[in-house]
Amino acid sequence: MPRGAPSPKISISIAPSVHTRLVEAAEAEGVTVSAWITRAAEDRLAIIDGLALVAQWEAQHGAFTVDELARADERVRADLDPNRHGGRDDRRL
Repeated sequence: MPRGAPSPKISISIAPSVHTRLVEAAEAEGVTVSAWITRAAEDRLAIIDGLALVAQWEAQHGAFTVDELARADERVRADLDPNRHGGRDDRRL
């Protein structure tokens, strides 16, 4: 008997060109298509959550300034730079 809650199953239709690239990407990362799709959905949901938090903060404190956005962009680029000492290897921040 399996432990925990079983993963829900869904059926989707995708364009043939997307399917080909999806299978190639999953194989290149050494994961199943299901795992690759799950990670992509998690990433997209994290973006949605982050944008909602930014909108909430801006509603309370006002919009970020051009200077604040530029500094944030610099920090993200530095965090994502694999050549930077102590840089991060994955896309999650």
